[in-house]
Amino acid sequence: MKRKLFTQEHDAFRDTVRTFIEREVTPHYEQWNRDGIVSRDAWRAAGKQGLLGIAVPEEYGGGGEPDFRYAVALAEEFTRVGASGLAVGLHNDVIGPYLTALATDEQKRRWLPGFCSGEIITAIAMTEPGAGSDLQGIKTTATDAGDHWVLNGAKTFISNGILADLVIVVAKTTPEGGAKGLSLLVVERGMEGFERGRNLDKIGQHAQDTAELFFNDVKVPKTNLLGDLNGAFIHLMTNLAQERMAIAVAAIAAAENLLEITKTYVKEREAFGRPIAKFQHIRFEIAEMATECAVTRTFIDRCIEEHNAGALDAVHASMAKWWATELQKRVADRCLQLHGGYGYMTEFPVARAFTDGRIQTIYGGTTEIMKEIIGRSLLS
Repeated sequence: MKRKLFTQEHDAFRDTVRTFIEREVTPHYEQWNRDGIVSRDAWRAAGKQGLLGIAVPEEYGGGGEPDFRYAVALAEEFTRVGASGLAVGLHNDVIGPYLTALATDEQKRRWLPGFCSGEIITAIAMTEPGAGSDLQGIKTTATDAGDHWVLNGAKTFISNGILADLVIVVAKTTPEGGAKGLSLLVVERGMEGFERGRNLDKIGQHAQDTAELFFNDVKVPKTNLLGDLNGAFIHLMTNLAQERMAIAVAAIAAAENLLEITKTYVKEREAFGRPIAKFQHIRFEIAEMATECAVTRTFIDRCIEEHNAGALDAVHASMAKWWATELQKRVADRCLQLHGGYGYMTEFPVARAFTDGRIQTIYGGTTEIMKEIIGRSLLS
């Protein structure tokens, strides 16, 4: 079915993204994979092209366009080429809303221009060695010391952890922590006691730097408190719907792209003297995946419309996230199988998509957490 989600303005923006990827991403991506990190030049190029801070007000150097469909087009184009390393979605769609909604005017003037230009690369640090989806288990502490906080603790699996110049850290600002005792503190590159561990060795998304972060008596100025004191839990819950939608958008785009790649492959690959697309089993596999993608696409696009209207709730965002990412995982596995031995070779896009996409059902809230959110809403 023809999608009715986008206007000519969105299509023109999509063309701009494609041109940027062809010029600034694709030629360098293999090197970034080998290095385990993206060049800072690429971030500055993305800023110059207007791909960063799309929703940030123009007075701070942003695009001034809150329409989430631009973020959708951006995510779909990066997914189409398998370029997960340049984490513009994390920067724009996950961290951006915290800064635009919670930052004071002084903080906005200090951080947002660099955020939009690519001079300031961002990360958010929630996950700890002993606390993942369970925010109640966070142990990182921030002690009030008058004109500053003293931050102590460790975070792990932090995307953009090596490159980040600005890290939003979730920390306990009361002894109890939990829903009424967590705050968001902004830690900036160069603060004494802020250290980065190794760039973690992952099974996929090799170009995307993911790190351990350590905070040893870091003095964080009171002016770097983001949002309300002890209000982090509410702030996090407010922004998680968009984060999960961004993941769902990438997931269905990845599944659709894998399906197209595999359709082309089975038409060309021959076995027993004819293209394998002639075998009924292959056709059934393609038919099943195409149907699952079409149904999921319809739901995801509807959720995008709801989100754009400010009406998407946490439950439907959770539905979108778990269903689309689990579909992506199934499609990646089935498409690799249909490629046979070639699907296991890293020079084939399906192999990279298989490993790069596996994290989708884990970060942003695991599938199990998504089901728990949905189940509680139905049975409470």
